[in-house]
Amino acid sequence: MTDALDIDGIAIAYRHAPGSGPAVVFLPGYMSDMAGGKATAVFDRSTAQGRECLLLDYSGCGESEGDFADGTLSRWRDEVVALIEAKVENESVIITGSSMGGWLMLLVGLALGERLAGLVGIASAPDFSEWGFDAAQKAKLSAGETIYEESDYGYDPMPTHAAFWRDAESLKMLDNGIAITCPVRLLHGQDDDDVPSDISLRLAGALNSEDVQVTLVKGGDHRLSRESDIALLLRTVASF
Repeated sequence: MTDALDIDGIAIAYRHAPGSGPAVVFLPGYMSDMAGGKATAVFDRSTAQGRECLLLDYSGCGESEGDFADGTLSRWRDEVVALIEAKVENESVIITGSSMGGWLMLLVGLALGERLAGLVGIASAPDFSEWGFDAAQKAKLSAGETIYEESDYGYDPMPTHAAFWRDAESLKMLDNGIAITCPVRLLHGQDDDDVPSDISLRLAGALNSEDVQVTLVKGGDHRLSRESDIALLLRTVASF
């Protein structure tokens, strides 16, 4: 069952199941939502084990109110933190982030401070505002234009708005030390055509944590949604 919480005048849709900790929070990717296969699998496994779990749709996505064009990493980070503070009962939190959600999990993790118990990234995409666009696209975004790209994920064409890009550029992390010291597990498909697996290796190097493991999945694409991929994700989350 989906509920909603008013955050800054916008109803943010979420699903929450109480239970033991650490609580698991799943952050979907760009233009994705909590109805996706990975999010649903994490929620179903958590509830079956009596573990607290929180899913959500960012503003402008899924069942949440708002305009996607108004969405930024900063805004969505603040929504996630507000939901965790309002709904998550356990003090310790594990964040699982997919693609763009893997960038958001870092931002949310920094905001949570001592509540953060672990991170699980799936094809994490920090700094994609830098490496994900060519010079011509960046010039248009810098000039305030919206760009559109073909997509294999049902959003065709897929927009990137200038406000999102400018905000993302101010939040780049890979070239600086990331002050996160909890255990981190990074899963990445070797056949990912959207986010190079090298990004997870760079992220591992940028994190202050000494407990970081990168798992490269042979034959895995960006989605990492095969039955074996989902099983790996669930085992990884359960390992905390």
